Amino acid sequence: MNTVEDALAALKLKLPKAASPVADYVPAVEADGMLFLSGQLPFKDGEVMRGRLGEDTDIAVGKLAAEACGLMIVAQLKAALGDLGRVERIVRLGVFVASDPRFTDQPKVADGASSLMVALFGDRGRHARSAVGVPVLPLGAMVEIDAVVAVRPA
Repeated sequence: MNTVEDALAALKLKLPKAASPVADYVPAVEADGMLFLSGQLPFKDGEVMRGRLGEDTDIAVGKLAAEACGLMIVAQLKAALGDLGRVERIVRLGVFVASDPRFTDQPKVADGASSLMVALFGDRGRHARSAVGVPVLPLGAMVEIDAVVAVRPA
């Protein structure tokens, strides 16, 4: 059986260190078989990926930022659960894209994270999703993604 770690290796991806909160909240809360993850920002080489879609960056870079958020989500899952085998299903992703008011391709940007979840978790990675444009995100990030995940008991 392939594991998430096997899938990461096959994709030549490494999990980042789970980011610490930037304000007064916790990264994850487990309740009644569900794990609620706070919004995760995209990091590349230790720096937040900044910009606004349709203004100073394009869909391809936005997808990479969404994928980076997805990797951080998986890192937070591992930190919270200890074992990624406890993930029953990625239930929902909420994707926020910093974008120009005329930019309408937020779903294409969000696919960077959605495709990663399916690549790592298979059918358990298929999820409901929203993808919305916002004028600005924390730390100037171009994408922020939160998640709801069904988990098995420890």
